[in-house]
Amino acid sequence: MAIRAVLFDLDDTLLWDERCVEEAFAAVCNYAHSTAGVDAEQLETEVRNAARALYETYATYAFTTNIGINPFEALWGHFTGGEHEQFRSLQQLAPAYRTASWTAGLRESGCEDEALGAELAERFMRERRSRSYVYEETYDILRALKPHYQLLLLTNGAPDLQQEKLDGIPDIIPFFDHIVISGHHPEGKPSPSLFRYSMSLLGIGPHEGLMVGDKLTTDILGAQNVGMHHAWINRKRVTLTGNIRPEHEITNLMELIGVIESINQAALK
Repeated sequence: MAIRAVLFDLDDTLLWDERCVEEAFAAVCNYAHSTAGVDAEQLETEVRNAARALYETYATYAFTTNIGINPFEALWGHFTGGEHEQFRSLQQLAPAYRTASWTAGLRESGCEDEALGAELAERFMRERRSRSYVYEETYDILRALKPHYQLLLLTNGAPDLQQEKLDGIPDIIPFFDHIVISGHHPEGKPSPSLFRYSMSLLGIGPHEGLMVGDKLTTDILGAQNVGMHHAWINRKRVTLTGNIRPEHEITNLMELIGVIESINQAALK
């Protein structure tokens, strides 16, 4: 069957989240270097390691893994949205988590200063919020597809945090007929239930949809689980490993036009 709808992931597919995080870390770590003399690159490494390790100790870890909230999002998220009780736990944990992560990073970098750790935690939140980058071709592909296909945004994460990211790029919102955030549901990608819910909104069957995303274990596996067409955006040209093999692989979103044409032509045979 021909494609009737295209489903997009958000982070590092349309929104350049990785760049936002990297620049926020660099700004804060350079400030720490000028303030306390710590090595900026070492501090970033130590904070990232501390954040990951601490994140995994919380009772909320299984929930955040299921919904798709990573440790670095917890370094700037408030978690005030979402109905699940675990979001209230995250809301309470987050302030101490942020300070502890930055303080531990400072300590491992040779600086014992909890007050500075708290300051850096607050500064990171501001720096991350000041950045909202999209990829060069993001709007071009959405403009090209919008007249011909239904568009749905399917993103993992906390409802308030993902909405905040979208509010930072408000011009992108009108392109989508529907926006589905995993935090409003029991499970995140690659759960078949989330994909089936998305298909029900669009009124399509699996073979009438194309899922586009950068993560093999969520976007691509999820589409495979329900029999939906899928395209892996591999901008860094990473070599495939493991058992997940995407139907289509692209390095630029504009290549989706050719992917859709090939799927539609095959459907006519």
